[in-house]
Amino acid sequence: TMYTGRCLCGDICFEYDGPIGPVALCHCSQCRRAHGSAFSASAPVQKVRFRFVTGEDRITEFESRPGKYRGFCSRCGSQLYSRVDAIPGILRLRVGCINEPLGKGPAQHVFVGSKSDWFEITDELPQFEKTERTNDPH
Repeated sequence: TMYTGRCLCGDICFEYDGPIGPVALCHCSQCRRAHGSAFSASAPVQKVRFRFVTGEDRITEFESRPGKYRGFCSRCGSQLYSRVDAIPGILRLRVGCINEPLGKGPAQHVFVGSKSDWFEITDELPQFEKTERTNDPH
């Protein structure tokens, strides 16, 4: 399946031709701050199957902790992905930027130990105090 996506202002457009991994809803304080929301929604994708169609020069990466980078549009601020040096072949794509329907819902809540007090998780998805996989770059 070919997926396309873009940032809010449209300067950055991308394509991804591959499987999209499980969608995780991350409640860590960094994701909450970066997204201005109760959680982020992201999924792992294979970097070799991801490409920028336009606007790659508009990407700014912020190193939110040593070896972890969050990519966003320098014009509109849209969060697009995160990556970690330890897993060079994987990007965690922010699924809200994808144009097409994913055909699936979220798989899990992660970092619920640091979730906001103003949001209540009311679904039956698995919840992890931190993350299911300790090296997963949320």
